[in-house]
Amino acid sequence: MRNHSVVSEFILLGLSADPQTQALLFVLFLVIYLLTLMGNLMLLLVIRADSHLHTPMYFFLGQLSFLDLCHSSVTVPKLLENLLSETKTISVEGCLAQVFFVFATGGTESCLLTVMAYDRYVAIGSPLLYGQVMNRQLCMGLVGGSWLLAFLDALINILVALNFDFCGAQTIHHFGCELPSLYPLSCSDVTASFTTLLCSSFLHFFGNFLMICFSYVRILSTVLTISSTAGRSKAFSTCSSHVLAVCFFYGSGLLRYLMPPSGSPSELIFSVQYSVVTPMLNPLIYSLKNKEVKAGMRRMLRKCF
Repeated sequence: MRNHSVVSEFILLGLSADPQTQALLFVLFLVIYLLTLMGNLMLLLVIRADSHLHTPMYFFLGQLSFLDLCHSSVTVPKLLENLLSETKTISVEGCLAQVFFVFATGGTESCLLTVMAYDRYVAIGSPLLYGQVMNRQLCMGLVGGSWLLAFLDALINILVALNFDFCGAQTIHHFGCELPSLYPLSCSDVTASFTTLLCSSFLHFFGNFLMICFSYVRILSTVLTISSTAGRSKAFSTCSSHVLAVCFFYGSGLLRYLMPPSGSPSELIFSVQYSVVTPMLNPLIYSLKNKEVKAGMRRMLRKCF
């Protein structure tokens, strides 16, 4: 890997410099991370074990759970390590690797949420053709395409960032490495990277968000043609979990990347929400609000016990 840096490592200042606060934060984030692992692994296991959940909707939900495991594991273990460590350092190479995987997993989740919105549109708009349209080949292609697009996007951004020269300040006012946090540390021109990040954000994240909005406009127009109140309620209930997941993901993620890097409390809060809390909440949202998932859990538990 090409590297002209004089600086060999960065110092992550994290969320607090007070040792007692750091100890409390360590316990809090450890609990959140364990809940994230258990919740998403449980959801993956239920979807895998229960034949009633072998449908496109739950196939995509299983992919979302796997992504949440990956996304959380990119930043949280290093955050926990630094909360107990006095040095709180990360190598330049490790920092750039973290930037890449944060971008790749976040980008894949953005694409997958778009795919899930399209899945709900087909299920509500063409229920009789749902199984034929959302066949296994298409589902695999949509998931594979989501991973491929996101990793290409991340690769383009990180290849531009590899040209950075870090020869001065080495302190990152954050608990992890994100591309905007590296701009103030570079003594070389970051215009190319900033332009690439801006373009990819608009094309990838805003593009996906617009497609999600378009899908829900079509869903809403379809639901309004349903005459019975029960039918409308059932249609809306199938989308409520996905809408919540989209709100949590885009609400915190877009605000984080649109804010200038400053190390302010609001910036850190949005990053914690985006990187740590949302992966924990997604399995709760889909399990607590979904009768089929809860029924699948009960069936699995009865088999085990």
